[in-house]
This record gives sequence, structure tokens and C-alpha cells, in this order.
Amino acid sequence: MAELSWLIDPVYIVTIFFFIIGMQRMSHPLTARSGIVWAGAAMLIATIVTFFTPDLSNLALIAIAIVIGGGFGYVAAKRVAMTEMPQMIALYNGMGGGAAAGISAVALLGTTTTTTGSLAVIGGLIGAVSFTGSIIAFLKLQGWMRPRPITFSGQQIINMLVLVLAIVTGVLVILQPAWIPCSVSVCLPLFFILSLGFGLLMTLPIGGADMPVVISMYNAFTGLAVALDGFSFATPNYAMVVAGIIVGAAGSLLTLNMAHAMNRPLTNVFFGAFGATEEKGVEIKGSMKSIEVDDAAVLLAYADKVIIAPGYGMAVAQAQQKVKELTDLLESRNVQVKFAIHPVAGRMPGHMNVLLAEAGVAYDRLYDRDEINPEFPSTDVVLVIGANDTVNPAAHREGSPLFGMPILDVEQVKNVIVLKRGQGRGFAGIENDLFYRDNTRMLYGDAQETVGKLVQAVKKF
Repeated sequence: MAELSWLIDPVYIVTIFFFIIGMQRMSHPLTARSGIVWAGAAMLIATIVTFFTPDLSNLALIAIAIVIGGGFGYVAAKRVAMTEMPQMIALYNGMGGGAAAGISAVALLGTTTTTTGSLAVIGGLIGAVSFTGSIIAFLKLQGWMRPRPITFSGQQIINMLVLVLAIVTGVLVILQPAWIPCSVSVCLPLFFILSLGFGLLMTLPIGGADMPVVISMYNAFTGLAVALDGFSFATPNYAMVVAGIIVGAAGSLLTLNMAHAMNRPLTNVFFGAFGATEEKGVEIKGSMKSIEVDDAAVLLAYADKVIIAPGYGMAVAQAQQKVKELTDLLESRNVQVKFAIHPVAGRMPGHMNVLLAEAGVAYDRLYDRDEINPEFPSTDVVLVIGANDTVNPAAHREGSPLFGMPILDVEQVKNVIVLKRGQGRGFAGIENDLFYRDNTRMLYGDAQETVGKLVQAVKKF
């Protein structure tokens, strides 16, 4: 295949074009599916043309690795539920970061200049951090590790010490000074151990409520690591460079937008241990008041305007189809129905949008926070399905861990019906003032089952 090596660069240019088109089309729900196809085609073409690289060895092992990895990815993607999509994304981010770290290790074991070695070290550090950090994010989202921040005394000092030591060992790998007895066989493993450890330590104190931001940040990290690795070769791999830059830029913009949506600076996300401590000295007045399905159905059936605010509870229960059925039923009674979508509802950006679109809810029925908030005072009923932190009025109270976070102002609605499985707190672990308000009634039960009962009850009127 070496005689066809001249095809590599032109084909890489084509794949870059495909990547860009794919990213552009993924920016809108109506074209997102085709965008994934474009990006997938780019990855497939780039993988195939790599086999034309001169002096490429271990072709059989490479092919076996591709088959195993591709097979695992296909099966996992087919079986994973939408509720588990954030975990899968976190895990795949980690695999990408680990792969980038592995490429850096191979580059550093070969012949490098100070420049290419420096790029490989930086790429290896970022990739290793993304790997262990994403694994911790996966474990927290999967419920295999408690979602609340894990903190200990002197944590920030230890974190910085580990990072500094990782950087120092990376420099030693590049420079190999004669006055420090640290060979590549010693310094390189130590560098990756410290880098992996820093990713672990950096992610442990981040609470579950911030996991969507963390996932997108590590996605950006993985892209950046891949781009740097592309420059670390004697002959740069421009497909890796461009693809990495696109992923890194998109992930960075998404991270910033999500942090803005939560009114939380990134420094606070990564070093603030959100949810580690509770607000002191504040007593929530009132009590939770329940409502029966028939009474809730009366409120919905005779309302002029209803807003539905979905959250992760809807995703867990896979209730989106029943929600669509309820929406159609209410609209047949001339009830105006809209959906209020918070940017960080669920556990990843666009989580609610995807679920509702999957159920057939028209995209123009979905309104973001800034569009829908002015409409709450004139709304008769809001149905909150499994949302918690995104509708918590504590965000308006100075001193609350949620203070300053833009929320859906559902407390302004005449009648609030909150559908929850129990009286537990949200993912941030913070008590919700809304549940104790006089205009709020709690409707307990599995979201899919309960919405189904609401549908049957509304039909009676």
C-alpha cells in the first residue's frame, strides 16, 4: 500500500471538510442526525487511509483493535438507554483521552525534538487528565460513586503539588539532563501516573450537579490532546490536528455556555465543591402538600395555558411518550401547552430536547429559559416532571449554594404540580423551596405511570 501513500494528505483534506460539515449540521436538532453521519464517514475514511502510511507495521493487530473497539462501540450504542447517554459520553470521552495519552507515550518513546516532545508531553498530560476525570464522572453519573463532592483537608494543595510534579517529570522526559538520574523508562511512567492521579483528584470534589459542565470540559480536553498529538509527529498528522481543534473548540464553547447557564464561573465548578456544604441558618417554612391524580387532571383539563417543565426524572422513567400523549389530549381541549427547557436539565446539554423530539414533540413547542420565564405569571398550571435544581427558588436567595443560578421561575405560576417519585433532593443535594410553597402540590409516583394516569383522568372531563 506504500505506493498509494500520496493519497493520504488529499484524503485527509476531504475528511476535514466532512468533519466541519458534520459539526455544522449537529448544531440544529433537525439536521443533527445527518451531521453524525457526515462526521462518522469522515472518521471511517481517515481510519482506512491510515493503512496506506509507509512502513506501517502490526497491521493485523491494528485491524483486530479496530474490530474489537468498533464492535464494542456499536453494541453499546445500540443497547444504551437515553437515560444512560451522559454516562456513555463521559466514558467515551475518557477513552479518547486515554488514546491521546497512549499516542503521546509512543511519540515520547521515539525520536523527538524539544518542540515535538513538548507537544507530546502537554498532549499526554491533558489526555491522561481527561481519561481519569471522565471515568470519575462516569462512576458518579452511573451511581457507582456518590455524586456529592468528595473533599478532604489540604485537597487543593495536594492537587497542585501533584500537577507540578507531573509537569516537572514531563520536562525531565523531554530534556533528560545528565545531572538528574531519571531515565525515560522511569520518568515517563511516573509522568503518566502523576497525570492520571491529577485527573482523579481534580474530579473527586466536583458534585453531580456540575457533571454536565465537567463532561463537556473533558470533551474539549480530549480534542485538544488529539490536536497536540497530531503536531508531535515528525510529519504532522493534519487530520488529527484539525479534528482535535474542532472538537476542542466546540467543547470549550459548550462548556462556557453551560457554565453561563448556571451562572457559575469555571473556577467555581472545578474548585468550589458545589453541594459539599449546605446552607446554614435558613428554615424552609410550610410543608409539602400532595395532590391526587383526579384533582391534578381537573386543573390541567380546565386550564387555558399549561407549561410542562421536564427534568431528569422524566428521562429515568422514559415518560416522554406519555407526556406527548398528555400534550395532544390537552390541546384537543384547546389548552395551550408549551415546554420549558432549562439548558442543564437532565445530565447533558439537549437531553430533554432529544427525548421530547424522539416522542414526536414539535421543536417549536420547546422554549428555553429566557423565552419562557416571562410567561409563567400568566400561566394557569405548570407541570414539573422530575426537575429539581433547575426550578429551585433558593437560587434567588443570597447565601444559598444555588444563589445566582438562572432557573425556571415556575414559582410564579398560579398552580404548580410537581411530579416526583419521592421527597428526595435534587442531584445537587439541596432542599427545594418550591415544594413547600402554598401554590405547589406534590404528585408522587413513577413519571411514566403517573402521566399515564393523568391522561386517563383528563379523558373523563
